[in-house]
Amino acid sequence: MQIDFISDVACPWCAVGLHSLDKALAALGPEVPVTLRFQPFELNPTMGPEGDSIVAYLGRKYGISEAQIRQNQVAIRERGAAVGFQFGERNRVWNTFDAHRLLHWAGLQGGGQQHALKLALLQAYHGEGRNPGDAEVLVDLATQVGLDATQAREILAGDAYAAEVRAAEREWAEAGIQSVPSVVIDGRHLIQGAQPPEVFAQALRQLAARPD
Repeated sequence: MQIDFISDVACPWCAVGLHSLDKALAALGPEVPVTLRFQPFELNPTMGPEGDSIVAYLGRKYGISEAQIRQNQVAIRERGAAVGFQFGERNRVWNTFDAHRLLHWAGLQGGGQQHALKLALLQAYHGEGRNPGDAEVLVDLATQVGLDATQAREILAGDAYAAEVRAAEREWAEAGIQSVPSVVIDGRHLIQGAQPPEVFAQALRQLAARPD
């Protein structure tokens, strides 16, 4: 079974959704063998390298007040804690395109390094407030998960994998993906949103039992 997890590093619900999916996969174990791939989606593709205040950005984008933003953050923290993810302070929003380029490269290496880098990126931003668009942060995270630092630095200094990331973003947009996280199983079954682990597990078990 192939699972495409479409998400953005800047999306808090994607952190919740991935940890929830990971718990579901751990519970299913060898009962449902899967290949998990991470696909790009940018919530703020026009964001400059300087980033923006999270309150100002969300206020403009969704027309909500700072009080509503803080209330939403409380709810997200609770959902994260339920699946083992601890949110920290996040005061700014950043551009994530380079993070997606690095994730694409990690996916070509095999050995679970793309998954490990995705988790590291989510932890760095949502847990520690680090900038996932900063080259030094990205090289540090790549190194932490066993990727080559020199290669990572060379990729980030140029435009390697930019075309591939843009193409993947267009492909999923044309397939109808407009919000994240989105989980697509075998290219045709969609599970939308940060579902609880038991919902993911039930859906995957049912899909695995279907005849081809």
